Amino acid sequence: MRDTITEWVRDLPLPEPLMVVLLAMLPIIELRGSIPVAQAIFDMSRLSAYAWSVLGNAIPVPIILWFFPPFVEWTERRWEWLHRTLVRLQHRTEERHSRRFERLRDLALITFVAIPLPVTGAWSGSLAAIVFGVDKRRAIPLIFIGILIAGVVVTLFLEGLGLALD
Repeated sequence: MRDTITEWVRDLPLPEPLMVVLLAMLPIIELRGSIPVAQAIFDMSRLSAYAWSVLGNAIPVPIILWFFPPFVEWTERRWEWLHRTLVRLQHRTEERHSRRFERLRDLALITFVAIPLPVTGAWSGSLAAIVFGVDKRRAIPLIFIGILIAGVVVTLFLEGLGLALD
C-alpha cells in the first residue's frame, strides 16, 4: 500500500515543494503529515521539509481568521442547520474551555497549535482564536510560533525514529 501511495504521489505533475506546501495546508494532515512525506517520499532534507511544511501550514491561518466569521454569518441566511451546528459547537467549546484558556491565553494558543496531535494544529488554533475572541493581529504570530514549534517536534520525532533521511 505504501509503495502504491508513493508511486501515485511521485507521478503527480507538480513540483515536490508545492506538493509539500499543499499537503501542509490541509486540515488534520497539516505539517505532521507533510514533513514525513517530504522526507520519506521526496527525499527532502530536514530543513527543506520543515521550511516548506511551515509555509504551507501558515497559509490558511489568516484566511480562516478573516473569512470564517463572515462564513458563519452567511450560513445563517443560507443553511440554517449548519449555522445552528456551528454556533452550538462554539458555545460548547467556550463553556468547556474558556476558564483554562483565559488563564493562559497566549501560551494556551501557542501550545494548542504546537502539540502535533489529532485535532490540534494551525486550523484548530485559528478556530480557537475566533471562538475565544483573540484579536487577529495577535493570533497570527502566536499561531505561527506554534507552527514553528510543531515543525521542530515532528522533525525531532522522525529523527528519533530514525526516519529522517539527512
